[in-house]
Amino acid sequence: MDLGLQDKVAFVAGASKGLGKACALGFAREGARVAMCSRSRAAIEAAAEDVAEATGADVLALEGDVSRADVCDRLIQQTVERFGRLDILVNNAGGPPTGTAEGMSDEQWQAAFETNLMSAVRLTRAAVPHMKKAGGGRIINITSSGVRSVLPGLVLSNAIRAGVVNFAKTLAVELGPDNILVNNIAPGRFATDRVAELDAINARTWGVNVEEAAKRQVAQIPLGRYGEPEELANVVVFLGSARASFVSGQTILIDGAATRAIF
Repeated sequence: MDLGLQDKVAFVAGASKGLGKACALGFAREGARVAMCSRSRAAIEAAAEDVAEATGADVLALEGDVSRADVCDRLIQQTVERFGRLDILVNNAGGPPTGTAEGMSDEQWQAAFETNLMSAVRLTRAAVPHMKKAGGGRIINITSSGVRSVLPGLVLSNAIRAGVVNFAKTLAVELGPDNILVNNIAPGRFATDRVAELDAINARTWGVNVEEAAKRQVAQIPLGRYGEPEELANVVVFLGSARASFVSGQTILIDGAATRAIF
């Protein structure tokens, strides 16, 4: 299937590793030109080199902390200056600290707000004028399965990412007339550094080793394993493509059937 992504331009945040890097690689494999960003210059340059070598795509590595408003504007501007347009935005940022509602400080709430909600708001705000100029676009937010069924010990993620979902739903209505489609991906547990971190935290909490903690989590997934980043990226790339031309305002779970909630 031709996804219609040849020479399109995709910007992927949080792309130095894990789900973000897999998304960048997926778009590059389909012929898109890709801008990848991360807070670490060394990490993003290495990741961009990997993607370029694997695909032959034109890849731009950008350093920047998306929790800062000025950085969000700069990243989008640098992308458009390099490629001349912007068609696809993937909003992605690392998960906030674990913990309970009672234990979270104002500073932790504010940091999660800036990193996980306002980064999506600001990058979107900067990207939309360029998408309108191009005649349409795709905005895809990577959130968490916690937006459908809250996850224990992840109050910051549960609360803040729910805000992203409602922001996206509003955008889908507002931007539909401009042919800009907006969707969310809600990942379950994938084989990433973030999930390895969560497994280590659970191991300490439960008084078991990491292998046992991971085994207990896998037991809750009907498919019997963690997902691979490429499996999530495949859905993101489809949503960013010409083939997803009537899909907007949706939140799509990718979790191996682990979430029991219906809506």
